[in-house]
This record gives sequence, C-alpha cells and structure tokens, in this order.
Amino acid sequence: MPGDDGVERRHAQLEPEAGQPIRVGVVGLSASGGWAATAHVPALAGLDGYVLRALSASSTESARAAGEKYAVPLTFSSAQELARSEEVDLVVVTVRVPQHLELIRPALEAGKMVFSEWPLGADLAQAEEMADLAHRRGVLTAVGLQARSAQPLRYLRDLVAEGHVGRVLSTSMLGSGGYWGATYDDSHAYLLDVTSGATLLSIPFGHSLDALAMVLGEFREVSAHLENLRPQVTHVTSGAVAAKSAEDQIALTGLLESGAVAAMHFRGGTSRATQFHWEINGTEGDLVAKADQAQWWWGRLRLYRAGGNDGVLTELPVPPRYQRSLTQWTERSAEPAYNVAHEYALLRDQITGSLAPDTDGVPDFRHAVRRQGMLESIRAAARTGRKITLAQQGS
Repeated sequence: MPGDDGVERRHAQLEPEAGQPIRVGVVGLSASGGWAATAHVPALAGLDGYVLRALSASSTESARAAGEKYAVPLTFSSAQELARSEEVDLVVVTVRVPQHLELIRPALEAGKMVFSEWPLGADLAQAEEMADLAHRRGVLTAVGLQARSAQPLRYLRDLVAEGHVGRVLSTSMLGSGGYWGATYDDSHAYLLDVTSGATLLSIPFGHSLDALAMVLGEFREVSAHLENLRPQVTHVTSGAVAAKSAEDQIALTGLLESGAVAAMHFRGGTSRATQFHWEINGTEGDLVAKADQAQWWWGRLRLYRAGGNDGVLTELPVPPRYQRSLTQWTERSAEPAYNVAHEYALLRDQITGSLAPDTDGVPDFRHAVRRQGMLESIRAAARTGRKITLAQQGS
C-alpha cells in the first residue's frame, strides 16, 4: 500500500464491508462485444466475491443496451457518472489505451479502486500521472498484465527458482503480434498509429517482456531494433490502402541482471510456422513454453522440459496446487477469460486481505510505470543504435 497512515485510512474507508461482494463498474462494456464482454464479464461471473453492478458506455442508449444484455442494473452514459456512484467499489477500464487517462482520472479522483487494461497510458507521462494520482488518493490499483496470474507461468518461475535447469545461461523468445501485419480492419485501424500507444511494442511485446521478467528477472542492459517494414497496409474487405507508422518488427538482445543472455523477436501479423515459442537454457537442462496463438497470455500455454543427456522434451502438466481454489475454471483454460479470472481472484484476495503471505498479488500502476519506462528505454535504444543500461534509465 502506498503512502502514510492517512493514505492507508482513506483506502480502508473505501473497501467493501466484510463479507459483502466487491461491486464492480465496467467502463467500456458494449452490447456489440469487445474485450470487456469476452474476458471481464465471464471472469467476474465465474468467481465468488464479485458482483457486476454498473457499466458506462459512450451514450445513454448504448449503456442501456449493454445493461439489458448483461443484466447489469446500473448504467451510465459517462465514466464520470459511474465513478461518482456509491454503488461501485472497483472501476474497471477496458477501453482503448488512448482513452485511459481521461476515463481513469475521474475514478481515482473519486477515491475508487481501479483495474486498468494494459498498457496503462498511451505514453510514459500518462502512466506516471495516473500512478501519482493513485498514490495521492491512496487507492488500490491493478493493471491487466494477466500473464503474471497464469498458472503455467507461475509454475515455470518456480521451476527456474528451484534449480530444475541449473544456472540459467540464456533465454530466447519468438512471438507474433496477431495484428500489425499486412492487413487491417475498421475496429483495429487505430493500431496503425504509433502515437496511439497501442503498438506491437506496448501490447504483445509488453505482455511478453513482463512475463520474462517475472520468471527470470529484469534486464540489466538492452540493444534493440524497431522497424516498420510495412508502412502501407490493406483493408481486409475494401482493399483501401492506409499508412502505418507503428513498428511491425522488434528485435531485442540484452543481459539479464543474473548475467544470462536474452533475445526476443516479435513480428507483426501471424506466422505460418510459430506463434509463440520461449526457451530457457541452463547448465542442467532446458525449459520450453509454447502456444498456438499470438495472444498467448490469454491462456493455453504449454510447458516442456529436457534434462540429462537424452535431450528429449517432455511436456510438464501444471500441478493442481497452482489452480488455487478456482476449480470451476479447470475445464475452461481455452477461454480468453481464463487468466483474467485468475488475476481477479488475486485482486479479490488483496482487497479482502486474504492473500496468502507467500503469494504475490497483481501488478499495480507503479509496476505499469516501471514496465512502460523500460519500453521507452527499448525504443530509445532502437532510435540511437546504442546499448542502454537500464539502471541508468530508472527502469
């Protein structure tokens, strides 16, 4: 918790009463679908301790339509109205990143807990502004880096920490962006503009970089290439050609704080060969994580290990203890809501004070600032062509 005793007390006054569910208000829930409908609504519905109480949309009509579709009793035509509601404990912001600052600020000013999708801000300055405001208001915050809540990733971290590959020598990660390829559609046209803050670097690469840091530790120094090799892309239906300023190739090399060598390469669009492949190579063995989808942090991550002299990769099932108490999600690992549900479960335990002492919680706005600061350092390394020591950048 940030701040002094006064800050602690202000937060305590805003927590839901003991035994009562956390009342959630979602900014950006639409009757026509989207990430909130695909992931957040099922995640909340599949967990104890939460109730979806309110939503806001861009107009009274769209809010009413979403309320009827998802059986949400309170609907508002603005995030400001939702933030002021005494029926909301936790504000969840699921809209596109260019709108985050203007929609998160009212919730923080109202003293509400906030869960924001990743990236937190369209740039580092916006992220810092929101984190500073949250600190001053003394509110609990969370950011949607849900890979940190994924069972396979937590198991992978423990395998490394327990020495199952010996000393880590190197790691290599290859991934696809899903978007930022040769084509675009109307709903994702904003991704073409690098200034939107929603880029290959900030979203797929950002999720993956955060996962690598969680398992193996932070980078000590980096060199990078960011290239836009498709400056013009084609609309999937009309064939219209549009300019693209966002990068579609990212190549990062560097050293981790442990001294291990690391390499990450992400490509825009999808690959005909590999969507996601991550190796961790050590003195006593190797660990591999694979996924068949570009958005691997949604779920369905598979783990493998090879040790000894035979070099045979064997799949590693995740032990049941990593499921925690979420047995209702055991058969739902293919859903986009799967890791989001696990993040909400951790957040619930943080809010209620029932998080186990040896369990780390969800990343907050301060963590988001550190991660966005690192992404800015990577962009600077690519722009200057120089190796950057991250400690000197405050990352």
